Amino acid sequence: MSGFLYALLPVIAIVSLGHVLSVRKWIPTESWRAIERLSYVVLFPALIVRTLANAPFETAPWRLAGALILAQFALAGVGLLGRFLPNMPRPAVGSVIQSNVRWNTMIGLSIGSLLFGQEGLALVTIAAAAMIPTANVLSVYALIAHADRPHGPAPKPLLALVRNPIVLACICGLGLAAANIELPELLDDSLGILGDAALALGLLSAGAGVDLSALRRAGPRTFGWSLVRLVGLPVVAVGFGLLLGLSGTALTIAVICAATPTATSSYILARELGGDAPLAANLIAVETVLAMLTMPLLYLAVTQLPLA
Repeated sequence: MSGFLYALLPVIAIVSLGHVLSVRKWIPTESWRAIERLSYVVLFPALIVRTLANAPFETAPWRLAGALILAQFALAGVGLLGRFLPNMPRPAVGSVIQSNVRWNTMIGLSIGSLLFGQEGLALVTIAAAAMIPTANVLSVYALIAHADRPHGPAPKPLLALVRNPIVLACICGLGLAAANIELPELLDDSLGILGDAALALGLLSAGAGVDLSALRRAGPRTFGWSLVRLVGLPVVAVGFGLLLGLSGTALTIAVICAATPTATSSYILARELGGDAPLAANLIAVETVLAMLTMPLLYLAVTQLPLA
């Protein structure tokens, strides 16, 4: 438990620093958009390519990917039940489903690497290769299906995935690993430098994107669905993981990835695709705060399991 808290505290500190820099306007809003774009297009893909290319896939627990994908589909189904609740408009259902299946990749990468070094980083990257495409497809379809008035032309989720730099990086890294191609030293070092920058800037951007004033607007619906996401996704992931024979570090990584709050990009997608954007903003803020309490408790619980 102390090891997890030691890994979590730097993450909280850097996210908080990003929030302070944003609120104080020490870094302009338009600069944060540029930082997010740089991380999304260059830095994060570099981290993924290098980590996957160097990962020992002959022993990689592919059950990890399966358990997390199954958990995402299960939580999407739970969110779909919101259609039968009173005072739950269709756009709100789409935003809840998106919250239930998305995760904050940077927080997962940071905690995984701090706790388990290169092994943890590789496992979280495997999780990202599975969860990011799944989250994108489920989120886009859920938002479109429940939107009152979708904005602009109808999105094409599969085409968007093919063009997604994160997905392309996953394909590239997996291809290099499958072909047993070793990265040249110069390229490996260059990608390593870019990857180090990705973690720091990603956490700073996550802090800058959190609107804490949304906490004052959040009601019982927001807090309820936040707890469903923060507790439900990791619990279901552990359940599927145990059914698939997952154990040890891989099982712990599954909990870490599933227990992170939803991605800060949820607000933008909800706004663009006709979802309930204010609810999406509230869910991001509430989950980010609550996750600082739920993540250590879930980590402690999974480490007490006989197979963990």
